[in-house]
Amino acid sequence: MRKFLNHRLSVKAMGLLTFVLLAQIAFGQVKEKEKDSINHRRLNTVIITSTAVYATSLVILYYGWYKGNPTTSWHFIDDSHYWLQIDKVGHATTAYTISNYGYWMLRWAGVNNKKSAWYGGLIGFGAMTVIEIQDGFSASYGASATDLLANAVGTGISVTQNLVWRYQRFRLKFSYHPTDYAQYNPDQLGKTTLQRMLKDYNGHTYWVSMNIRSFIKKDTRFPAWINVAVGYGADGMLHPVKNPEFDNDGNPIPHFDRVRQYYVSMDIDWTKIKTGSGFLRFVFKGLSFVKLPFPTLEYNSKDGLVWHWIYM
Repeated sequence: MRKFLNHRLSVKAMGLLTFVLLAQIAFGQVKEKEKDSINHRRLNTVIITSTAVYATSLVILYYGWYKGNPTTSWHFIDDSHYWLQIDKVGHATTAYTISNYGYWMLRWAGVNNKKSAWYGGLIGFGAMTVIEIQDGFSASYGASATDLLANAVGTGISVTQNLVWRYQRFRLKFSYHPTDYAQYNPDQLGKTTLQRMLKDYNGHTYWVSMNIRSFIKKDTRFPAWINVAVGYGADGMLHPVKNPEFDNDGNPIPHFDRVRQYYVSMDIDWTKIKTGSGFLRFVFKGLSFVKLPFPTLEYNSKDGLVWHWIYM
């Protein structure tokens, strides 16, 4: 059971990461149309490509984890207390990101803003919900109500902003930094660098990045690409609920306090940098859900205020 709890989440992340990256490759180099005139060739491309991309991610998930596992009747599990809720914030961020890519793709095809916002949200929420359905019928796992709620929150943040403002004043973002915790529980936190990026929640930070220019008058000279971000992370976690006292060989493990961390930092909204280059648009949209390293102020319940000259 201990091995399952985090591997299940990491395989999910891998499959959904594949979806996001392939969508970025397919549509990142084009500039979305702002005119509400449907280009049926582009719309067919969106439908076919996004379906193929998502099918690919589901195949990765199936062969990576679900294959060979027995099925059962639909059921839920309560994982709301796992990992100090870092995984829930991750669900919201992933649903938000996929919803926003769905919106971009549909706007590129000429679908009007309202429909693009709603259908983009359905793409994001649907992509995440299918995975919960698979979990719900798996004998070893179970669907998670809090995962579904987090997915809905992330999707809602994307849809609401696209409906009200036609762009994202607030962006959900992700950053990662390596930690030393995996050595004490590699089954949970990863044995390789890639596994640790996916499985070690101690190194995950999730951000709400706000575009400052969007809240001040339009004739200002304040740069449109400067953002301020607030983040949430956690530290000292070797297990979803309670840290083990001994490793698999019976050796004692040092005690680590499980603490929540809160951050304030600067950020960049790459989508606000104007360029006529398709390649740069590809790069900028690829960076749109990644929080870049900046000087950062942290607060946590153990050490109080902590200053980082550069925080990843």
